[in-house]
Amino acid sequence: MYTQERTAMSNLVVGGPVAVNSYDNAIVAALVENRPVMLVHAFNGGYLRPAELKEDEHKNGVKLATALDPATKEAKGHLWYITPAGFFGQRPLYFIESAAGQVSPKPTGAGAADADAGRGDDGAPKPQRRRITVHQDAPKSTADTVQVGLPDKVDALWRGKNGAPEDTQLWVVTVTPWGGITFVPITHPDAILGFKDHAVTGDSEVRLTYNWGGDFTGTVINTFYPRLPNEWSVPYHHVFT
Repeated sequence: MYTQERTAMSNLVVGGPVAVNSYDNAIVAALVENRPVMLVHAFNGGYLRPAELKEDEHKNGVKLATALDPATKEAKGHLWYITPAGFFGQRPLYFIESAAGQVSPKPTGAGAADADAGRGDDGAPKPQRRRITVHQDAPKSTADTVQVGLPDKVDALWRGKNGAPEDTQLWVVTVTPWGGITFVPITHPDAILGFKDHAVTGDSEVRLTYNWGGDFTGTVINTFYPRLPNEWSVPYHHVFT
């Protein structure tokens, strides 16, 4: 059983400051095992999905959907990877990558450089996934939207200031005491992943919002619950840990 295999891993810290118990299956799977999950919102149970699901769309944002339609499910538009991306001090950083529009790796060429390009620790070629990217000047009224795209495909001001496209795609994942997660962009540490006009309704546009509360009660409206496939039909308030 998945949970029983991990009972010895109590208080597994995956981005703190709150320790994650071993039975928080979805958080462990998303942050440690890099399995795709649904990001379900704490307030109304809607889930995040890219506004455009096609792999050649890179300059559109993210919205909150309240119905999982067959087209979205078929395109894996409801699934996200929270991919490890190094550290900021001692805090792990992550990319938020969409499973929709994922580009399969091309067969390796004859050259040694081609053979080693884009490979992970296990030697398998890494797929190209579109990432949630923030604007350099966010959060401001005209610059607080996000884009889902490959680093070299998003608009210019959604790329890093210092020449590294990843600057605007790195996130600190903060785990809440009740089993949810909050995303904080490393380029704007006073902001969190939120919604336009703070409205959490169907088709709400995802934007960066100021973290006025500064604590877990203040950010509950921008907390997401990772859901594994076997938990999709379980209301979030029934899977508190």
